[in-house]
Amino acid sequence: MNETNQGTMKSASQLQTASQDKPFSKNDVHHPDKGVWTQRFTDALENKEARKARIVYQRDRARVIHSASFRRLQAKTQIFGLSESDFYRTRLTHSMEVAQIGSGLVEHLITLAERQDSEPEYLQWLPSMYLIEAICLAHDLGHPPYGHGGEVALNYMMRHYGGFEGNAQTLRVLAKLGEYTPKNGLDLSRRAALGVMKYPAIYNDVIAKNTAYQAQLQQPENNDFRTLQMDKWLPPKSLFEEERDYVNWVLAPFNREDRQKFICLQSASQETLLAGDAQAHNVHLRTCFKSLDTTIMELADDIAYGIHDLEDAIAMKMLSREIWQTEVMQSPELQADPLWDDEMTERLFSNSSKGRKHAISKMVGIMVEAVQISRQERFEHPLLDYQASLKPGPMAVLELLKRFVFKNVITIPEVKQMEYKGQQVVLELFKALRANPSALLPSKSYAKYQAADCEQARQRVISDYIAGMTNTYASRLYAKLFTPAQGSIFDLL
Repeated sequence: MNETNQGTMKSASQLQTASQDKPFSKNDVHHPDKGVWTQRFTDALENKEARKARIVYQRDRARVIHSASFRRLQAKTQIFGLSESDFYRTRLTHSMEVAQIGSGLVEHLITLAERQDSEPEYLQWLPSMYLIEAICLAHDLGHPPYGHGGEVALNYMMRHYGGFEGNAQTLRVLAKLGEYTPKNGLDLSRRAALGVMKYPAIYNDVIAKNTAYQAQLQQPENNDFRTLQMDKWLPPKSLFEEERDYVNWVLAPFNREDRQKFICLQSASQETLLAGDAQAHNVHLRTCFKSLDTTIMELADDIAYGIHDLEDAIAMKMLSREIWQTEVMQSPELQADPLWDDEMTERLFSNSSKGRKHAISKMVGIMVEAVQISRQERFEHPLLDYQASLKPGPMAVLELLKRFVFKNVITIPEVKQMEYKGQQVVLELFKALRANPSALLPSKSYAKYQAADCEQARQRVISDYIAGMTNTYASRLYAKLFTPAQGSIFDLL
């Protein structure tokens, strides 16, 4: 870096302070993409001006698609094990479908605006197609191997070192781990980073308010992982302490009142909890507000979860027509708002993959066309106050489908057993790497480990390494380390 740039370089804390001195003004309402939201963290540090929105957001999407973290999603679990079948979805195909649904939701909101006599204000705050696709494609980049089971296992191993949570790891990829910049990760635009931040509270701040969880942390070490009650270690929905400065930079354009309200912690409502969460030990507080872009991404994610994962389960013969008829078609939700009739059931459970695909496509279309946008009248800034949602009837049916998949697919013993097996792989790998970092960590990771300035930073290096593994890589490394007949110095993991 030349002397001029060194002289003008700002620290993250200076950026935060400078931005807070000039919070959002109502005069800026007609300039949603003027500078502040298209700016990248690296450009802010180096006092560089942001480029035009269409260029920035197109490159946001490109950076995600070309990243190693995105490619690895092809070998990470959605629901089923990777060796079960060639048909069903992985985290990669899921992310692509979320992006397609997300862009469809934006397109429909634009169509609704065109039907009005005058142009509604929300239209200028809608994300572009490039932007919403970048956010949707990036939303699972931090997803660890073996799904949410791997997430809980990593949280247990990191419980004294800042914890682990999948959404937090996604932001960490954007802010630090992604390969596009030496130190600032994929370095997406500020608005893309805001869109990915589903729960903008810091991990340490959340667990500090959970006395039961704090008591758990004082329990003696248990190295017999097979006896652990893993549901006690569900991580809070949050972000890591290591990214606090980055989070502050993302939120800096909002005024102080908006920021404080946006990150405040509340008890999760029963509507936001799946049955498994509600029955789990030590349910954490969580933030309850999201940006406009995040609400669109989450709707797309929920539609993909509730409908596309349903398709996989039917194709794998895991769901019977009888249970579908009883729990969905005859449900109060569908009786109150009959979004489809028995013809949908015929197509879903026919022997024709084309018929099933047509049914799934129609169900997705029904949900997309039910999207609406409204103001909460809680925040001054439109990016926080505008929210996308589904109309009440379709939303109730979508929640029904999510509960149906959760009960009859995700939590059945056959799936939970494979989740447990994956947890054991993650726990044992972490234990071995923690005890023997110089021998077992790859050279690049070990260099980071040696350069770390505290124990939490060293443990975070191990966590980052395991979180970046695919299911296949983790399984092969486990076999190489712990199965006597497996492994060779010539194995290319």
